[in-house]
Amino acid sequence: MTDHPDAKDYRTLFEMYGGDMSDIYLDTDEEHYRLLFEQVVRLLVKPSGYNATLPEPFRLTAQRYLDGHEDTVVQMEQAENRNFMLSDLYDFIRLTDAASRDAS
Repeated sequence: MTDHPDAKDYRTLFEMYGGDMSDIYLDTDEEHYRLLFEQVVRLLVKPSGYNATLPEPFRLTAQRYLDGHEDTVVQMEQAENRNFMLSDLYDFIRLTDAASRDAS
C-alpha cells in the first residue's frame, strides 16, 4: 500500500479476501471482513488524486469512523453495514475501472 492510494491498492486488498466483494453484504459472519474494513477506511482517508474521485460518502464515513464519531462508530459496529459499504466501494471501483478501460 502507498501513502497516496490508487485503484490498485484497493483491488489488492479485495483480492486478498477472495476478489469479488459484490455480495459480501450477505455474509452472516460478524468478523470475517472486519480487518478488510479497517484497512479500507485507513486508505480512504489518505490524500490522493484517486481518493478525491471516490464518492464523498465513502471518504466521509471513513473519516468519521476513524475520528470516533459516535453515531458512525455505532453504525459501523454492525457487520452488515461494514460489509455493505465494502460491497458498494468494490462495485464502484470495478465499474469505474471498466469504464476507464472502455474509454481507452
